[in-house]
Amino acid sequence: MSTAKRDFLSSIEKKYQKLWESEKIFEASVNESQPKYFINVPYPYMNGRLHLGHCFTYSKGEFVAGYQRLKGKNVLFPFAFHCTGMPIKACADKLKYEMETFGCPPKFPTAVQQEEEVETANFEKDPAAFEKKKTKLEAKTGGEKYQWNLMKGMGIPESEIPSFSNPDKWLYYFPPHCQNDLKAMGLSADWRRGFITTDVNPYYDSFVRWHFTTLKARNKIKFGKRYCIFSPKDGQPCMDHDRQKGEGVGPQEYTGIKMRLLSPFPVTLKHLEGKDVFLVAATLRPETMYGQTNCFVKDDIKYVAFEACNNEVFITTRRAAQNMAYQDLTPEFGKVNVLAELTGLELMGSAIRPPQTSFDKVYVLPMMGVKDNKGTGIVTSVPSDAPDDYATLMDLKNKQALREKYGITDDMVAFDPVPIITVPGFGDLCAVTVCKDLKVNSQNDKDKLLLAKEKCYMKGFNEGVMLIGPYKGRNVKEVKPIIKEEMIAARTALRYQEPEKLVMSRSGQECVVALCDQWFLEYGEPAWRQTTGKCLQNLETYYEDTRQHFERTLDWLHEHACSRSYGLGTRLPWDEQWLVESLSDSTIYMAYYTVAHLLQGDVAGGKPGLLGITPEQMTHEVWDFIFMKEAPPPPSCSIPVEHLKQLRQEFRYWYPIDMRSSGKDLVPNHLTYWLYNHTAIWNDEPDRWPRSVRANGHLLLDNEKMSKSLGNIISLAQGVEMFSADGMRLALADAGDVLEDANFNTAQANAGILRLHTLVEWITETVEGLEELRDRNYGGTFYDKVFLNDINRALAETDRNYGNTMFREGLKSGFFEFLSARDRYRELAAAGEGMHRDIILKYIRAQVIILAPICPHMCDYLWREVLKEEGSVLRASWPAYDTPDVALLKAADHLMEMTHDFRIKLKTYLTPPKKKGGKVIVPHEHPNHMTIFVAKDYPAWQEKTLDVLKANYTPDNGASEPFPSNPELLKQLKEIPEVKAMMKKVMPFVSFVKGQVREKGASALDSHLPFSEFDVFTENQEYILRSLDLDSLTVCEKNECPEEKLVVDVCPGKPLCKFEKRELDPVDKTSVLVTLTNIQPCTPFFQRSIRIYDTDTVEDVVRRLKRSDRRLKTRDVALYRYVEPVKGPRQLLAFDQPMLWNKRKLELRDKIEYLSEDEGLKTGIYRLGENLCYLVL
Repeated sequence: MSTAKRDFLSSIEKKYQKLWESEKIFEASVNESQPKYFINVPYPYMNGRLHLGHCFTYSKGEFVAGYQRLKGKNVLFPFAFHCTGMPIKACADKLKYEMETFGCPPKFPTAVQQEEEVETANFEKDPAAFEKKKTKLEAKTGGEKYQWNLMKGMGIPESEIPSFSNPDKWLYYFPPHCQNDLKAMGLSADWRRGFITTDVNPYYDSFVRWHFTTLKARNKIKFGKRYCIFSPKDGQPCMDHDRQKGEGVGPQEYTGIKMRLLSPFPVTLKHLEGKDVFLVAATLRPETMYGQTNCFVKDDIKYVAFEACNNEVFITTRRAAQNMAYQDLTPEFGKVNVLAELTGLELMGSAIRPPQTSFDKVYVLPMMGVKDNKGTGIVTSVPSDAPDDYATLMDLKNKQALREKYGITDDMVAFDPVPIITVPGFGDLCAVTVCKDLKVNSQNDKDKLLLAKEKCYMKGFNEGVMLIGPYKGRNVKEVKPIIKEEMIAARTALRYQEPEKLVMSRSGQECVVALCDQWFLEYGEPAWRQTTGKCLQNLETYYEDTRQHFERTLDWLHEHACSRSYGLGTRLPWDEQWLVESLSDSTIYMAYYTVAHLLQGDVAGGKPGLLGITPEQMTHEVWDFIFMKEAPPPPSCSIPVEHLKQLRQEFRYWYPIDMRSSGKDLVPNHLTYWLYNHTAIWNDEPDRWPRSVRANGHLLLDNEKMSKSLGNIISLAQGVEMFSADGMRLALADAGDVLEDANFNTAQANAGILRLHTLVEWITETVEGLEELRDRNYGGTFYDKVFLNDINRALAETDRNYGNTMFREGLKSGFFEFLSARDRYRELAAAGEGMHRDIILKYIRAQVIILAPICPHMCDYLWREVLKEEGSVLRASWPAYDTPDVALLKAADHLMEMTHDFRIKLKTYLTPPKKKGGKVIVPHEHPNHMTIFVAKDYPAWQEKTLDVLKANYTPDNGASEPFPSNPELLKQLKEIPEVKAMMKKVMPFVSFVKGQVREKGASALDSHLPFSEFDVFTENQEYILRSLDLDSLTVCEKNECPEEKLVVDVCPGKPLCKFEKRELDPVDKTSVLVTLTNIQPCTPFFQRSIRIYDTDTVEDVVRRLKRSDRRLKTRDVALYRYVEPVKGPRQLLAFDQPMLWNKRKLELRDKIEYLSEDEGLKTGIYRLGENLCYLVL
């Protein structure tokens, strides 16, 4: 497949990227006389190259930057590189391990032997060791899970890979590559302000230390034990950015119910007789424990009995035991001393004594729905209020075979549900009532049970009242936490937490919940929460869903661990054994952008910047002076005062952030932390708080999730190579706007290359041929007015769409629909006087400017090299526009819609049914005339019907249909006298209007059109005639039709067309068939036979010729007569103009007359004969 068009675009891109760099076009400096606009996108993590998913988020900020420059803003769009955290260190350590284990270069096991290794603790064998969970994934992917192979996959030479075992190598290798990839994309970043994070960069390290010292001084950072997601292998909390899987997942708290195991113990546990052994069930409903009748296990789940605190023994799954070991529930933190292993089958039939139940003992019974990856694998049973428990208990009661299968005797299931809570509508046995209502027959009725649980749990919690215990008569919602805390205090229950879902750390291990000593940010503290809520109130989120996501996060978010002991980053200033974790050192780094270029001379901060300031000079007092409004100049500071003031001016000019583009998945963590930290640092300066955030969904590739296992990840460098930079940017803009996942369509990306190349060709050819276009009567024709209005509409709608960061919609209004408007102008103008030079030039300038934010390289090329404009289009101004004339827009749309409708009706007219009554129908002869009947007003009954529909139109009612039902409408219409007489026609008319409303909106309910339908058709007769290949057209008012029944359904916007083969009037019925010959060599135009009528003008003949050959639509045609009409076609040689020898041009205004049958036609005093010739100009 030829890549010439893509290569052409790529050559332009490389040229203009060099030009922009030399012109320093994206370097932003303080200009107090110009309004600023500060854009921020998340800095990428430097453990690999960038891919299209990164670019999708960056493209939103990039498009906003381009748009705001066109709106006259001084735009700052900086970019940096994030290196803080675990991933780089983990990858470097993994690579080091592989080289030590398999050699350098390593010789890995063969692909058949390779299996994905996910490490999980094997506490029984060795608390410090980890066993492998094995899958076939790596065998299928050829061993790419090895870090060495991943590095090779990034294109890194094998000779260079060993150096990546040093984490610092990553910090110096990937940022330059990512920067070059982004430059190839055309990212309009101010690269002077770029930096890397961690203490490798002493300037940024100093900034983070100031940030955290300030937070601690303001009492936002605390120390203590807190539950957190924890990686046992890494020995530290596992924050979102440290996870392979489970980003956004937090701890889920349960109440662990201690159910004492009674003698006799199962055989496997005989050696534990005499000890306090408890089956521990995890529940979310501790208030229901008064109603326990048994507990459930699953026969094939493996359980462990392990040593707990206070000389007790707990029985749970191994997974739950691992979590408990990190929650101070075992004698030694992080270690599980397994005393026995057994299956659920071995536990069945054992007697237990749960707390708070009225029974001395109950029994362990089987349940099929128990899971080993949720809770403890032990389920306490309360059949009065839990539908699953009731259904399972009834299965065991009613099915003797099921009891015998598991060795369950009748007395073990001789317990009935105990009334403990009364629920309005469901009585004292909520689960029993709901299960009977839903006809739940067994524990296998999963869908019904799911519905039953929703009914019971929600209503029981919100409206339930206790029937038993010391809190009898009180609401469940009120006493639930009290009962829970009392049970924990009495040591009949315990507090137990585990991850809500599976979390895998980047080091490849399943995480647990641990109770750790740690430094944490006190997010959720009431006063801080309230201030951050005020920040959110004034924050533009562009989508209401984004705002609601923030609000939900503020409601549940609380303490966040901000320190770790492993990885890269900045040391906590007051406790340097800890590192600041990666979600905490990246919340106000945008402020650092404002001064970065003045402080550091390279991306790593290895040398001083423009002001010659060293890292040691950046004291806490200096940072205060830069960022804090009331801070005085630091005493005894070695930095010159003018430099300090310059740093302060940079910050105060650029801050706050005007727009941040980020992924929606960061709302529950990073973006909310971003708001919290801004309100903490600038608590007394709300005008420094962020102004807007634009969240987007993930990017799919051809409707599939991008993943290494599918092999469908396209890197940024590959995307530019495959589609060109502008082609890729066009596809990114077209991928999607809203919060739902967007789709990068590779077929559309390739089509975009063709569109852009075609546009370049057309603009180039048109500009070169501007002199050939009409230069008279500017805006004097209908199609001129329509196109000028289309230009206004494109500019207005695209301005609004870009301003709302709706770039897919902006591409639609400013490119796709704009091209269609241009094509419509060409089509309409070809039937008239042709396109106007200045109007086309106005369109081209507008098109180039409004497409520039998305396709800057191509647009700058067209601006400078084709249009010969001064400077760069990226620094141009958004074109001024008038408010679009809605009536004119509708008139043009109506003309195109009706012309299309007329063509369909003509086709139907010429295509009769195959047979009618057994007879073959003779097709109609092609008509030469059409009459269009139009109406200014609706009949009275239709007016009244429209009034009723208007009164009942509710577009915002949330329903799919904005009107009441037809029977309800009919009831209202029957009450109207004018309508009552036309009842047979009313509902078809109602259906028609509803359809129009769905297509066109509320304007379809108007009783009058905002334009003259008669004038629109009359002014565009030639276009309609050419479209339908007719000779004549008449536009009439409905009341001029002699056949009343024919036009009974004609109403505003719904004209009627009538075709006929019309005999000409006596005055002009005579005609001659004349042969028109194109005598130009090497052209695709040949002979045409055209009938010329008496009273035709030469212009009429030329129009008729153009209608006969659509290739002539947009061309100028000149008609010539032969000097000797009989001998004319003979060709005589001539030296000056051989093609026009013996020929004379006919002027367009010349009138043609019919002489007689023998003499034929003449124009003026010249006879024409039966042959003419024409030239295509």
